[in-house]
Amino acid sequence: MDTTTPPLPERAGLPRRLAGMFYDSLLLLALLMVTTGLFLLLTGGEAIDPRTHPALELFYRLVMVALIVGFFGVSWTRSGQTLGMATWRLRVEREDGRSLTWRDTLRRLGWALVSLLPAGLGFAWVLVDPERRAWHDRLSRTRVVMVPKR
Repeated sequence: MDTTTPPLPERAGLPRRLAGMFYDSLLLLALLMVTTGLFLLLTGGEAIDPRTHPALELFYRLVMVALIVGFFGVSWTRSGQTLGMATWRLRVEREDGRSLTWRDTLRRLGWALVSLLPAGLGFAWVLVDPERRAWHDRLSRTRVVMVPKR
């Protein structure tokens, strides 16, 4: 009986993570633009201004946040990968190797905002961290790993 533990997956470095984030940002931007276009149909093409459409503007903001959370949440809880991550052979997982839950997703997204605030220093931390983990990886108890080639 083999009692050796399997090796830990290789951790993703910053360039590959940034490439995946760039791909995902393009997809997310397109989704948000289409949704904004649909909202503009409700205002006759006028800007969604809180002074003229306060309820619609609040609803619009809530929909935008829901789309962002949904984009990542559906991907991370199902396969651990967004389309951009899959392209660059990345997967996000919990420290124990299991898939993220919706709670993990919300925690990770919240801490990712903190990582962005000081000029992205929390993301750049991957360059000096021995486990290649960003601030939000550590704070949300997740990690981004490389998916082996098939």
